[in-house]
Amino acid sequence: MNDRIEALRALMLSKGWDAVIVPGTDPHGSEYPALCWRQVEWLTGFTGEAADVVVTADDAGLWTDSRYFIQAREQLAGTGVSLHKTRVPEEIPIPEWLDRTLPEDAIVAYDSLCFGASSIGPLPERLSVVAVKDLLGAIWPDRPPIPQTPVFEVETGESSEEKIAWLRARLEDNGCDGCLVTALDEIAWLLNVRASDVEYNPYVISYLLVSTDRVKWFVLKDSVEDPQSGETFAGLEDQGVEILPYASVDEEVESFDGELYSGPDLIAPRKAVKNDFEIRSLREAHIREGVVMEKFLYWLEKSLDAGHRITEWDASVYLGKLRAEIGDYLGDSFETISAYGPGAALPHYRTPATNAPVIGETGLYLCDSGGQYMSGTTDITRTVPVGECTPQEREDYTLVLKSHIDLAMAVFPKGTPGCRIDALGREPLWKAHRNFGHGTGHGVGFLLGVHEGPQDIRQNLNPAPLEAGMVVSDEPGIYREGLFGVRHENLLLCVDDGQSEFGEWLRFEPLTLCHFDTAPVDFRLLERAEIKWLNAYNEKVFTTLAPLLPPEIASWLRGKTLSSAIV
Repeated sequence: MNDRIEALRALMLSKGWDAVIVPGTDPHGSEYPALCWRQVEWLTGFTGEAADVVVTADDAGLWTDSRYFIQAREQLAGTGVSLHKTRVPEEIPIPEWLDRTLPEDAIVAYDSLCFGASSIGPLPERLSVVAVKDLLGAIWPDRPPIPQTPVFEVETGESSEEKIAWLRARLEDNGCDGCLVTALDEIAWLLNVRASDVEYNPYVISYLLVSTDRVKWFVLKDSVEDPQSGETFAGLEDQGVEILPYASVDEEVESFDGELYSGPDLIAPRKAVKNDFEIRSLREAHIREGVVMEKFLYWLEKSLDAGHRITEWDASVYLGKLRAEIGDYLGDSFETISAYGPGAALPHYRTPATNAPVIGETGLYLCDSGGQYMSGTTDITRTVPVGECTPQEREDYTLVLKSHIDLAMAVFPKGTPGCRIDALGREPLWKAHRNFGHGTGHGVGFLLGVHEGPQDIRQNLNPAPLEAGMVVSDEPGIYREGLFGVRHENLLLCVDDGQSEFGEWLRFEPLTLCHFDTAPVDFRLLERAEIKWLNAYNEKVFTTLAPLLPPEIASWLRGKTLSSAIV
C-alpha cells in the first residue's frame, strides 16, 4: 500500500497537483463497486463500503463513518493513511481539511469518472480544482476489466414499457426532453433486467438515456453470448430499446438535442413503493428464508451442544449452503457477517475464511445475512446465546430487542419521514445511556440492492416520507468493543393503518419470519405491550414455518416460541 501511495504522489508531482481525492464508489454511485473501481481498497487496503481518500505530498487520510471505525484502524495500520471520522460532532469534512492543510492557490485533482466535486461539499474558492477522468488508471497496471455477466429479464408486475411511459410523463411535467439514468438499480428497475456484474447486487453495468421518443441502453455485451442474454437483448430491441456500446455514452449525451433532466431523483421514490406482485413475492421469499434460518439456528445449537468445533466461517458456509438449496436463489445480498464475541462488536465485520475464531461455549453469536431470490431481496440479523450469558449480555440483548419491538409497533401519520421515528428504535437504549452509530433502518429493493433509498430510518434529517409499500429494516444494536455485539433485525413492510379525523395513518408489518430467542431476555425490562408483541410474533413464526420444517426442527421451534413470558 505504501508503494501505491508513493506512486500516486509521483504522479501528483509530475502533474503539479497538491492533493488528489479518490472516491470509494464507481461511475454509477454503487454501494458495491466492481473490482475495477475499488480504488480506495486498492490504494489503502480498506475494504469497507463507504470511504473517500485524500492524498497530499506528505499526508493521506481516509474518511468513513462509525460502522467502520474499528475496521479502518486495523486495516490502515502501517499504511501511513490516517482515519478521519464522519457523522460525529468533531468531524472535519474533506473541504475544511483541505482548507486547513493546503497553501494558497493549491491544485486539487479529483476522479471525475466516479464522482463530481460537489459530492464532497464546496471546496474553498482559493483552491483550484482539476477534474481527471480515471485518475488512478496510469498507476494501476493490472486493473481488472469491467465485468460482463449473463443478462436476464424478471417479472415485477409491471412491464418496462409502462415504467418508461411513466418516466416520460415525469420528464414532460418538468419540461425536459430526456434523462440520463446512471444508477444501476434504477436501470435494472426500468428495463426489468438483472445480471451479476456487481457483487451482491443483480445489476448490469450500463447507462440508459430516455428521451421523448427513444430509449438508448449503453451496455457491454461483447463477451455475453449465452442464449438467455441474446433473448433479453432481442426482446428489448423489439420494444424499441436501442442497444449501444457502453463507452459511447459520452458522445451520445454531448450530441443530445434537447434539455436533459437535472434535479431530484425521479425514479428512486417510485421504485421504493412495491406493487402488489412484488409484495406477494417478498412474502414468499421471506417464508423460504425463514425456513433456512430456522434450519441454520437448529443446526448451530445442536452442533455446539454436541461439542463440535464450529468456527465463524463454518457457520457462514453452512448458512450459504442452506440458502443455495432454495430453487430461486441467485446469491447473497451482501457478505454474511458471522461473528462471535469481539467480532460481533464490529457492525460490518468480515468473517475470515482462514483461522476464523471458534464459536465459544458461552455468550452471544451474531449472524447478519441475506439473499437475492427471483422472488425478492432479504436481510436478517439474529443474535443468539451459545451458552451462559453474563448479566451485561442479557441486559444489552433485552434492551436492543425492546428497541426493535418499539419501532416495529410504531403507528404514525402519513407523510412522516423516517428521521422522525428513529428515536423509537433508540429510546430504550438512550434511557440506559447507550447508543449505536449506524442507522436504525434502511430501504430494501425488490431483487435489487439490499440498501436503497430514498427512505431510511436514521438520525440524519432525510425528508423523504415513508409510504405504504416501502420496505425498511429495523435493526438497533449495541456494540462493546473487544467484548461482544447485539443486533436484532427484521425487514418491515409499511402498510396503511386507516384514517381518522386527524388524517391517514401508517404502521409496519414484519416480513421477516424467524423467532427471537427469549432465553437471554430479562423480561423485567419489557413492558406488557412489548411482551405481547414478542409472543404474537414468535407464534406467527411457528404457525407459518412449522409445516415446512422437518418434524424434529418444528418440535425444537415450538419450544423456542413458547418460552416467552406470560402476559
